[in-house]
Amino acid sequence: SNIITGNQRVVRPRLSDARFFFEQDIKAGLTPRVVKLGAVVYHNKLGSLGDRVERLSTVARRIAGLLGADENLANRAALLSKADLLTDMVGEFPELQGTMGRYYALAEGAVPVVAEAIEQHYRPRFAGDALPDSNIGRALALADKLDSLAGFFGIGQIPTGDKDPFGLRRAALGVLRILMEGPLPLDLAELIKHAAGAFNPGVLTVDVDGPLYDFMLERLRNTLRDAGHAQDVVDAVLALKPTRIDLVVPKLEAVLAFQQLPEAAALAAANKRIVNILKKAEGEPGEPDVALLVEDAEKALFHAIVEVAPLARSHFQNEAYTDALRVLAGLRAAVDRFFDEVMVMAEEPLVRQNRLALLNQLAGLMNQVADISRLSA
Repeated sequence: SNIITGNQRVVRPRLSDARFFFEQDIKAGLTPRVVKLGAVVYHNKLGSLGDRVERLSTVARRIAGLLGADENLANRAALLSKADLLTDMVGEFPELQGTMGRYYALAEGAVPVVAEAIEQHYRPRFAGDALPDSNIGRALALADKLDSLAGFFGIGQIPTGDKDPFGLRRAALGVLRILMEGPLPLDLAELIKHAAGAFNPGVLTVDVDGPLYDFMLERLRNTLRDAGHAQDVVDAVLALKPTRIDLVVPKLEAVLAFQQLPEAAALAAANKRIVNILKKAEGEPGEPDVALLVEDAEKALFHAIVEVAPLARSHFQNEAYTDALRVLAGLRAAVDRFFDEVMVMAEEPLVRQNRLALLNQLAGLMNQVADISRLSA
């Protein structure tokens, strides 16, 4: 009874305060607080919270449009997304940010999907947390996280070692999870460019696009390995620096299926050899000229490529990556014969250049899903 009484003495006043704050906040409304965000500093180099919601509005509208969602609803959700930070309730209970925004938006008569987006744009807050479940929520969540990432990278505040005061690793993982698990057909490099472009000129003093993409690719690499994907398969797929994160797992599955084929090991070894040869070549190989094909083996490889290329490209375009790699596995005999019978680095310059062009064409066809050479032991 003493414990109960003691807890009541502590909890009742807190609940009473919460009720008072809630009632006062409802009276004041959520929308009127939006104009006050301009007086609250977000970061001394990145402007106010007012500046931030303007950027969120720009990027969220763009993403919503790409997803086929209502841009006006995305705009409304973005403008209201940080207003609850100025309420008494969130001032007293900071962990309720977003949650109270949803309640206050509903109390004002906001469209439910807008209110839900205000709450869900903080998701995922931690590993394993739920993701936003509407395209408006996804657009705002992506805009929020990408704004943080582009902003702090743009002023040189990049995480080092264990130090990550602005939670950028968590934000990066959130973006990757939303894109991958959605799955959402969005280009990560373009999203980064949009987020950086929403800042006023001169605010970002460091190049963002490349470093931020590489940072996120490394987070993706670790995530995929932790999920149990084989390291060589992950490295092969990510070596091509994919920007469509929603297609990464299907590509991993396709490469895994390719590895089970009897032709896989030989083609991976041949591909590694091709990569090494092309590294030593001078200039761009160009397109192979059928008139310069001398040996029967190189003619056979040329015709084999011409025969399978249309079907393989069709599979690539339809995102049927497993089927594409199975088709390309049929090139093994022609590739083996080429390397057995043909001297690539011939003395005759035109012939040598033509053979390099043929190998370059083969490598370009085979390495659209992953860098197959990475699978060679």
